[in-house]
Amino acid sequence: MKTQLTTLAVILAASLTAPLAIAHKAGDILVRVGVTQVAPDDSSSNILVGGADFSLPTLGTVGGVAVDHNSQLGLNIAYFVTDHWNVEVLAATPFSHDIDLGNGVNLGSTKHLPPTVTANYFFAEPAAKFQPYIGVGFNYTVFFDEEFNSATADFITEDTGGAVVSDLSLDASFGLSAQIGADYQISDDLYINASVRYIDIATEASFDVNGDALGKIATVEINPMVYTVSLGYKF
Repeated sequence: MKTQLTTLAVILAASLTAPLAIAHKAGDILVRVGVTQVAPDDSSSNILVGGADFSLPTLGTVGGVAVDHNSQLGLNIAYFVTDHWNVEVLAATPFSHDIDLGNGVNLGSTKHLPPTVTANYFFAEPAAKFQPYIGVGFNYTVFFDEEFNSATADFITEDTGGAVVSDLSLDASFGLSAQIGADYQISDDLYINASVRYIDIATEASFDVNGDALGKIATVEINPMVYTVSLGYKF
């Protein structure tokens, strides 16, 4: 029995101290799946109707809009061009955001997809389990399912004596991105990852008033910080 226990202890010690496979090397494909949060650092110009600030009798000048946070399932796929460089594509299930007036009244909502391509540089040697990196890239954000809150739209109609707002639309955005992150190897092919990304997202909003294209927000700066925690698998 003592011999068996000694043998088992040696096997366990060997398994714990045995070196893992090289963490990252040229030709590897790493797929990560986890939770991604988009946290806008938002600002906007005032809502305009016919070139003038939009105002309501009970609220006065409405001002600009704000965009709330949202978390979704995040996915990214990275291909290692060399042992220290990879090219990564960020994707996710559609993010949903409320669009609020400055006083907190909900104006409407939108969904967006922010596909982002990033070139990342890994600082550590390929054999290291902890692999920090930094990257820069490009983002294309497309908005869809934009709509006014029906209760707010009805309120505006009543408060203005008949100004019906409809057909909210947000333009697509193209901008730069930057990120820092790290992979930690927990088995030959399995990793834990965390990253923080900044994305330059700016759009222009338009809408109809009484069926005419009179409504506009010239600039909506979203510029989110994007936080991701995920598990990765190497192929």
